[in-house]
Amino acid sequence: QVQLVESGGGLVEAGGSLRLSCAASGRTFTNYAMGWFRQVPGKERESVAAISWGGSTTYVSDSVKGRFTISRDNANNTVWLQMNSLKPEDTAVYYCAVKRFGRNYFPADGVDYWGKGTLVTVSS
Repeated sequence: QVQLVESGGGLVEAGGSLRLSCAASGRTFTNYAMGWFRQVPGKERESVAAISWGGSTTYVSDSVKGRFTISRDNANNTVWLQMNSLKPEDTAVYYCAVKRFGRNYFPADGVDYWGKGTLVTVSS
């Protein structure tokens, strides 16, 4: 069993930055991809970034490419999402996710473990 706890969300002005973190606890394992999803009311949960177990391969969605960076520290079971040049349309609840045996990108319906989410609000 794995628990994921996100932190770092909050209110930020457009153009600002936030760094989200996700700490995993419980039973750990290797060969898993981690990622970040976001969701707003009335919309499907969408992937914004993902990273391979080794950290050498990353995925970012077109909407955040060039602004968001994902990284991980397997020794501490932690994944981060550095969010720069934030826009109001980035406002959402951001969820950490783990895909066992995943390779980089994975869709929401393939997630094995979800965090509870952290709210990011970007003001105009």
